[in-house]
Amino acid sequence: MKLPHNTLIAPEKLTKYLLVFQPKDDKSRWLAGAGYRMNNWLQLAQDLRNQLLSLDAEFIEETRFGEMYEICGPLTGPNGKTLKVRSYWMRETETRETKFITMFPDKERI
Repeated sequence: MKLPHNTLIAPEKLTKYLLVFQPKDDKSRWLAGAGYRMNNWLQLAQDLRNQLLSLDAEFIEETRFGEMYEICGPLTGPNGKTLKVRSYWMRETETRETKFITMFPDKERI
């Protein structure tokens, strides 16, 4: 199934988490390898929407907060390098909004 194109991708997920160095499970270096940095976080948001949301989402589980979905696929960065990505999305039970949760390297498909 496809998730809605207007799915919420909160700027804070990108600017306060994914693109910021984390001592544990850092993703900023991985994303920098494809050219994503803090100064072009809007490009990352646009690429998530255009490149990943166009792919089929697989239902993972029902949680007390909502339905979890996974989208796996390529994400080509501004420098032309393609990352293999596992991304997670949720349709919230209370609001029925769909939103981006997180992503990380898809080590199973590398």
